[in-house]
Amino acid sequence: MVGTAQSCQECHLDVAEHWSSSAHAHAFDDPYFQQRWEGMGEPGECLVCHTTNYEPSTGEFEMEGISCEACHGEVTEEHPPEPVDIRADTEYCGTCHTTTLSEWHLTGHARAEVGCMDCHDPHSQNALFEVKDDMCINCHQDSMERYLEDLHVNEGIGCVDCHALVIPPDPIPDDGIVPTGHAFNITPGTCVACHTDALHAGFSLPGYENGAKGNGADGEAELPTALTEELNGESEAQGLSMEQLVQAMEAALGSQNVTLLFQGGIVGLVLGGSTAWFVAQNIRAGRREDQS
Repeated sequence: MVGTAQSCQECHLDVAEHWSSSAHAHAFDDPYFQQRWEGMGEPGECLVCHTTNYEPSTGEFEMEGISCEACHGEVTEEHPPEPVDIRADTEYCGTCHTTTLSEWHLTGHARAEVGCMDCHDPHSQNALFEVKDDMCINCHQDSMERYLEDLHVNEGIGCVDCHALVIPPDPIPDDGIVPTGHAFNITPGTCVACHTDALHAGFSLPGYENGAKGNGADGEAELPTALTEELNGESEAQGLSMEQLVQAMEAALGSQNVTLLFQGGIVGLVLGGSTAWFVAQNIRAGRREDQS
């Protein structure tokens, strides 16, 4: 076996330089991975994607990190001139990047067969364009025309700021597997990341000063008190987690709907009562005229 990064760089120096600072190169020695892995008891299944040529039966591997052979297969003594395989298609990337692949399968990118390497350099894992929005515009020119008429453009907010926003769960799971932003969905959490003022406005309603009720399992689950305390100046907005903000936004919308329904009922009663009063007055006036 001669396919180590050190041996490959003798001919492919430019590629080796890109790879050397990549997440693949440091998949094993990354401090965050080491902390999580040790905390889980160093399970062997993690090494399938954090080392090269891991053998489950022995627990041994040939190289730390994801090296050349992980994507190109075994390099024989006949190379060069005999070419090596290239396994790096989207489905192969997904054998380790499982969350990303699952997200991608739900998108128009998958239906259009726009895969990993249409947007990412396979060796550095960086975007193919220095400015990521340029990469989006390369295909989505029709969306660019609409974007230029949007208020977000004045704030310098680009495609990936909304369509690839990643909101990690709190707490992060022990395995460290979190969303990667490749579903390109815009959710309430996307908006709340910036528009916290719109979120808080939903709680500035008469009768809700002491907290609002959300629809929990028992139908009476109270929202986190930190939300209503913040409105009264008793706590800071940054004390809320993103999950609480999303929950609050959804509850605020529900509260507004209830309030609008209540207000609509009052308006209906007022209009109905007024109409009945005018009709009654007209009937009385008619009777007086008949009697006279």
